[in-house]
Amino acid sequence: MTTHSTDIFILGGFQTDFARNYGKQGLEISDLVADVVAGTLADAAVEPTEIETIHVGNAFGQLFNGQGQLGGMPATVEPGLWGVPAARHEAACASGGIAILAAMAEIEAGRYDCALVVGAEQERNVPGDQAARNLGAAAWIGHEGQEATHMWPYMFSLLADEYDRRFGIDERHLSAIAELNFRNAKDNPNAQTRAWAHTPESFMADDVANPVIDGRIRRSDCSQVTDGGAGLVLAGRRTAEAWAAARGRPLDTVPRIVGWGHRTVGLPLAGKLQRSADDEYVMPHVRRAITDAFGRAGIADVSAIDGIETHDCFTPSEYMAIDHFGITAPGESWKAVEEGVLERDGSTPVNPSGGLIGGGHPVGATGIRMVVDASHQVTGTAGDTQVEGARTFATLNIGGSTTTTVSFVVSA
Repeated sequence: MTTHSTDIFILGGFQTDFARNYGKQGLEISDLVADVVAGTLADAAVEPTEIETIHVGNAFGQLFNGQGQLGGMPATVEPGLWGVPAARHEAACASGGIAILAAMAEIEAGRYDCALVVGAEQERNVPGDQAARNLGAAAWIGHEGQEATHMWPYMFSLLADEYDRRFGIDERHLSAIAELNFRNAKDNPNAQTRAWAHTPESFMADDVANPVIDGRIRRSDCSQVTDGGAGLVLAGRRTAEAWAAARGRPLDTVPRIVGWGHRTVGLPLAGKLQRSADDEYVMPHVRRAITDAFGRAGIADVSAIDGIETHDCFTPSEYMAIDHFGITAPGESWKAVEEGVLERDGSTPVNPSGGLIGGGHPVGATGIRMVVDASHQVTGTAGDTQVEGARTFATLNIGGSTTTTVSFVVSA
């Protein structure tokens, strides 16, 4: 691992309204990409002709839309991008994180100095059971989960089972994570669930108000099936200096990605758990992705982080993130839940946006949306979701059963 990271500046970022159902409006993936491209370029105040390279995060375009070759979609919907080199990246729910890494690598290599990163996924244009089957393609098909009713609730129930086996787990702490994320989402104008109504029974073992989906996983433990997109304009120092100067803005007020971590392991969950049997962390490769990001950012530990946007595809994935970030010792994530550490005014706020459970989870866009939100947090522009005084935020984006893990540190 290199010991430092070259700063990559964030000139602008955008996300669509995750409550919007594009299919019900007679719209398709091209309309979603058009909204993201236009919104991102407008937020950055960058012309299409200034973009030198494009990276698109999308996991399941062929399955939900029958549409491949999505690297060509930005130029299809914005003629000013015609001829700009572009590529699509797929890593299940970490597709957006991988798209960001690819754009950063090109900037750091000196190939280009201004990149557009777009993440988009349309998932609500098929029935719910079909959506679940499509999303299950990120597991090892034919080798795991054959007995599952729904692949990913089943898999993350097994993760909770492993925590229970090693350390003990109380479902009330998982329910509290869900309640916090839904509550945070109510302050987010782009959150899918911001207008949803809940009762106390919504977060209890109530088979009517909160039915079991698979194993330990109940409805409130699950992230949402979402239509949505997010985008970023990333730049190297040369472009960022000119961009800031043209706006009379000090360069040190422009948010930047100062650290990153990326780890990939095999597909099957059972293999991950077998390999970690003697490790203090349930997913040591996830821990290493986080510490790689910290190391490249010059950060000793989580105490230097003002908040986190993490991948709560299900409550056990956030429960895992808490101790893997080092907020607590391994197996003691429940302490952070009970002590209010994760609250927006806590010592380490987690998912002040509402995360995936409250905010929504358009798979290919999620890793990008996290960095958009982190950039807003560190510049004090996060509105009602703002963490007071935030200057450094971390993100954690995972694909499959943590097969692909990407972590970023964003500062201003």
